[in-house]
Amino acid sequence: MAGIVACVFLSFVTLINAQAQTAFLEYIQGRMGVLEDRIAQWHDQSSRYSSELREFKNQVLKLLENIEKERDGLRNEMENTNIRVDRLEREVDYIETQNPAPSCVEVDEKLTELHIEKKKKNEKYAKLIGCPTAGTPGISEIDEMLDHPPNIRKSYCSDTISQVNAMKILKRFGTTAGLWTKDPIGNSEKIYVFDGAGNDTLYIFNRMKEFTLSSSTRKASKIKLPFPWIGTGHVVYGGNLFYIRQGDEFQLIKFNLVNKTVVDSAVLPIEEQVPVYGLSKFNYIDIVADEEGLWAIYATKENEKNICLAKLDPNSLGIEQMWDTPCPIENAESAFVVCGSLYVVYNTKLPSRSRIQCVFDVSGTISSENVPIVYFPKRYGAHSSMKYNPKEKQIYAWDDGYQILYKLSMKPKEDLY
Repeated sequence: MAGIVACVFLSFVTLINAQAQTAFLEYIQGRMGVLEDRIAQWHDQSSRYSSELREFKNQVLKLLENIEKERDGLRNEMENTNIRVDRLEREVDYIETQNPAPSCVEVDEKLTELHIEKKKKNEKYAKLIGCPTAGTPGISEIDEMLDHPPNIRKSYCSDTISQVNAMKILKRFGTTAGLWTKDPIGNSEKIYVFDGAGNDTLYIFNRMKEFTLSSSTRKASKIKLPFPWIGTGHVVYGGNLFYIRQGDEFQLIKFNLVNKTVVDSAVLPIEEQVPVYGLSKFNYIDIVADEEGLWAIYATKENEKNICLAKLDPNSLGIEQMWDTPCPIENAESAFVVCGSLYVVYNTKLPSRSRIQCVFDVSGTISSENVPIVYFPKRYGAHSSMKYNPKEKQIYAWDDGYQILYKLSMKPKEDLY
């Protein structure tokens, strides 16, 4: 009897276990089915998201292509606009030269007083530079003095820059910084080329054509200077080279180009010098020439925000007089003097069109307020030097390795007021 009960119990337990296993398997299969459905759904969603992402990517690429096309179109429009603006400026300049403004008939009393005051200042300045005050020398008289200078004679003029009449690109020679010039005294046609902001070899071409057509320095004669120069502030004047040498102090060297000897040297009474041009840090002293002689353009820590000017005696290398100008150093790239007026050329760190934005006249006749801004034509980079030739009324400029001539148009200073 007990065996029968045991057998029945075992059969019952076996039946329960079988049912439990079946239920467990069914549960597992159900869960697996749910997971499979979810995985299939995830695959569908992933595929949809991938398709949408591809479509979005294609749309973005298409938009970028359209933006690039629009940018190219805008760039072309800007270039065309710049060309039209340059053409318009040239046409306006031409019209101004062909149709000068009519002179005023009625003269205001204050204007007459101003003219008398300006005339007195001119007479005072004429006495300073040793010129007659009875009248201003004519062009023929100036040319005569330039052609026959017994002791590099001074002349006096009363012109100011009206506009840049023309630009001529001669060639590309040398490095980005340098200087090329002619001697304004006498009738020499020689071209003097200084390559680099620090060197000791001067190249001399007999005439402009040789320099323009020559592809190298083989046709040029060379002079190895006794001391290397610094910057691009040199000038050839009356058969002598005036340049700056850097040692313990900045020294002005006067070198005779015929005898190839140092005639004189001097340390200018200028303390704690700083770069004179904010965009041409290699220039500490810029020696320039105009109708009235030699000048030194410089800057000091004492007056570190503005440019200074000094009148030089080319015979003794002494300073005759010094001025603090209102022209800022910042963004200045070069400067020159015309008829006793300092013209400072400015630009931007990303080179654009150079412009004369500050004028300082030592006689007080004109100032930046009554002188219009003069723009130079669009060019390559930045001017490392701009040398005014008073005989030719031209500027010899070195622009990022290109040698350029700027032809100037002049008018009397009295026409500005």
